[in-house]
Amino acid sequence: MTDKKPSMRRQPKQKRSQERVNRILDAAAEVFLEVGFDVATTHDIAARADTAIGSLYQFFPDKLAIFHALELRHIEQGRILGSQMFASEMAQLPLEDFIAQMVDKCLKFFDNPAPKVMFIQYFTNPTIFKSIDESFTQEFVKGLAKVLSLRNPSLTAQKCHLIADVCTQSGNALLLVGLRSDENYRQQIISEIKNLVTAYLHPHVGDEIMHELRMKFFAHLLDDVGGRAGKMPTPQELEVIKCPHCQSDSISKNGHRQNKQRYICKECGKQFLESYSPKGYSEEVKQRCLDLYRGGMGFRAIEKKTGISHNTVINWVKQAGI
Repeated sequence: MTDKKPSMRRQPKQKRSQERVNRILDAAAEVFLEVGFDVATTHDIAARADTAIGSLYQFFPDKLAIFHALELRHIEQGRILGSQMFASEMAQLPLEDFIAQMVDKCLKFFDNPAPKVMFIQYFTNPTIFKSIDESFTQEFVKGLAKVLSLRNPSLTAQKCHLIADVCTQSGNALLLVGLRSDENYRQQIISEIKNLVTAYLHPHVGDEIMHELRMKFFAHLLDDVGGRAGKMPTPQELEVIKCPHCQSDSISKNGHRQNKQRYICKECGKQFLESYSPKGYSEEVKQRCLDLYRGGMGFRAIEKKTGISHNTVINWVKQAGI
């Protein structure tokens, strides 16, 4: 994908000019969708936009230039859609809910004539495109692969990409059929897309797999991180570390520097040092410390066992009136 500037005669500078260009683009999308790019004329587009043909030619020399401007707008809007579909929190949803929300966001996007005509034309008349190519599709593949990796970190990057590519390419093929069909058949196709993708992804990133991984993670915290079975993990060990640059939690250890753990972000590729700044302790941690005190353990011993400052424990004891 080249993201080249459209072949416009001039760029709109004033708000009124920008609004006129947007009207022309919206009108062009409707006309292209109704009669096809080859049959459409600039006069049809100007009439639909309720503007003079001379005003259209002030900005665009021909209908191809209008189409190329639609491409660039589609790229911007598509990337916003991708950021919503593949946000990190989507990985925490049950699989069926994740698939349903992802497909529904996509459908809402294609309710607009401009994205719809771009999608259909790409698969039926690709030679007229200037800025969109397969690399744009691969941006969505990469986004889905990231979510799959979050759902099942044991999958290799290559496997995540393969699964995401299969889902995206097969989904696009069926979506094309749905968008070109009547409403009743379209809804049936969409339902089958959800069923198909859910069934395909289930062995790799199903809810049972996520549950098993969570259980292993918490077992590791409780039995291994503390150094011996039954030792309570420290607040530092319970803290979920995120990349300070992009806020992704998809990170891995990358050696040490200045006696501090160094990490590298799998998402943005940047490195950073461990820096822990607790924002407070949960009620469960507080009650655990109070129970240890009630059982006769001293403040220093509690600090040694839990990693929580003895001064903090003293304040909790005073607040509890023990």
